[in-house]
Amino acid sequence: MDVFLLLFAALFSVLNPIGTIPIFVGLTAGYTKFELSKTSLWTAINVFIILIITFFIGQYVLSFFGITISALRIAGGLLITNSGFSLLNGQFSKNKGINKKAQAQAQDRSDIALTPLAMPMLAGPGSMSLLIAFYQEQNTTLDIIWSCFAILAVAIVIFLILRSAYYLSRILGSSGIVAISRIIGFLTIAIGIQFIISAILSIARGI
Repeated sequence: MDVFLLLFAALFSVLNPIGTIPIFVGLTAGYTKFELSKTSLWTAINVFIILIITFFIGQYVLSFFGITISALRIAGGLLITNSGFSLLNGQFSKNKGINKKAQAQAQDRSDIALTPLAMPMLAGPGSMSLLIAFYQEQNTTLDIIWSCFAILAVAIVIFLILRSAYYLSRILGSSGIVAISRIIGFLTIAIGIQFIISAILSIARGI
């Protein structure tokens, strides 16, 4: 259960579905309730598929390219920390590559659930690095099962948040969303720094 809570909290902070609300509202303007539900569902499904594949095959990608887990932790820590700073500075969308041009291009497509919503808006390099590193540390059968449940739980929460995006945007307002995103940003920075510290300690022990 500790593994579930740890991974769920870390993934939720890095993915930051709350910060995605304004982008989702902008991209789905004029959608019917059915289209909103469908887009929310498929975004969550796509995020789950991306994360679960990364969780299980990420280690083999590392082995193929000869990348050590310490190097991944440092790289992932820098990415996650950068995302956290972007949240604190209100530049989350820009950092994810979602500018006005990208939004306009996305609106021209019939399906936005995969790109840009699922990737890179939600499931990006930071969350992928986190999962690969997590698998290296928590790889018993029970840990893997709880980790899969955590990924599933995050996907369900993403669906619920996106499905309620218009309601939440009215309740929270832009200032409320920014405030929550900055709190999440602070936690995300802490996660990224912890990744880097763990990598440095691991390298120091090996010397």
